[in-house]
Amino acid sequence: MTASRKIFVLDTSVILYDHNALNNFQEHDVAIPVQVLEELDNMKGGNETRNFEARSFIRQIDELSGKKLINQWVRLNGHAKGRFRVILSGKPNRVDAAEIFGNDKYDHQIINAALVLMEEHPDKNVVLVSKDICLRLKAKALNLPAEDYETGKIKNVEALYTGRTERRDFPEDVVDALRNRQVVPVGNLKLEHSGANQFYAIRHRRSTLYAFYQRNTQTLSAVSRDPVFRIKPRNPEQAFALHALLDPAIRLVSIQGNAGTGKTLLALASALEQRKNYRQIYITRPVIPLSNREIGFLPGDAKSKTDPFLAPIWDNIRFIREQHADDGKMAEKIDELIATEKIAIAPLAFIRGRTLTKIFFIVDEAQNLTPHEIKTIISRAGEHTKIVFTGDIYQIDTPYLDAESNGLSYLIENVKNHPLYAHVTLQKGERSELANLANDLL
Repeated sequence: MTASRKIFVLDTSVILYDHNALNNFQEHDVAIPVQVLEELDNMKGGNETRNFEARSFIRQIDELSGKKLINQWVRLNGHAKGRFRVILSGKPNRVDAAEIFGNDKYDHQIINAALVLMEEHPDKNVVLVSKDICLRLKAKALNLPAEDYETGKIKNVEALYTGRTERRDFPEDVVDALRNRQVVPVGNLKLEHSGANQFYAIRHRRSTLYAFYQRNTQTLSAVSRDPVFRIKPRNPEQAFALHALLDPAIRLVSIQGNAGTGKTLLALASALEQRKNYRQIYITRPVIPLSNREIGFLPGDAKSKTDPFLAPIWDNIRFIREQHADDGKMAEKIDELIATEKIAIAPLAFIRGRTLTKIFFIVDEAQNLTPHEIKTIISRAGEHTKIVFTGDIYQIDTPYLDAESNGLSYLIENVKNHPLYAHVTLQKGERSELANLANDLL
């Protein structure tokens, strides 16, 4: 091992974020404290994504080790890869994290494992890698270098793709054709983000026209402001979102925006508008336990445990139903769709193992998912399925995720140029003036 190589010590949070983390450190060596294996062993049972991540990593280590002893360095598979080992429990000579911070947490023993490794390899740079900010701060307080796991992180989220742009120089004939709801070939027009499906606000004289560029057909079409299932778009971005949601050529949609911008409501309205085209409308969101209490500790059956987490979705369905108060047949139809599970609402963990065929699938609060969870959901899509992710990348409830590392940001950045995908960022809150006050001033 050359002097330029480092030894990275991985915390449990890194494995639960990405079970393939071992292979993402290029030529450097990677070590796992034995306490991490113990924590993974405690998490291997269950149907949540972190349980699958734990099981996948454990299997990976088992295959990697074979008949070798993994408390010694083992060569990682692949060209120009470093080595791997498990660090057994030990007490560093210089400073003891368990003595300083207490011995009641695995975190402090994990720090100790990295400190022991530093003493064993004084000529190497040993770095603790963790998604846990507090653990990193404690490590740095003991002069142990620590950093976040960078794989999958999106740099400069302030410049994240919004799905729309503004233009002032479209030719007169193009503007007239769009006003007449004609589909216009792009031809020699130079468009921003021409590799992606894109919405345009076209300034022309004293008015603004809104259009959608379809990458596959290389055409521009006007964006309608008409109501969808009696939900009328209140701003151009909402009209963009409805256009993408209703376009059968767009199979994957993401809608990002602050609370109250109408993300979930628009997705539900467009799903109900197209209900005859799909076998089922499935709405879900990740269940984030409050105060770190698992839902298994809550009283009642599975439905009563999860209903509080799904209440915002039911609120949106009730609002849509109220828009049809004067139409008894449609109100009864919505009730029937729910009773027959044509509309199904369930926690995200319940879709494990399913193939989503001919389903309009809405994933709410997608910012609380990891990139791997986003990939897992999309990989479930069967024929004639549409998947919609909604969320706010600045309102994250999941530990170890942030605006840069969450799955929604990862999706927007990495899929923006795919012809099956469209994205819209909603900026104006439409819930109420009071809600806007909170978003704007607090």
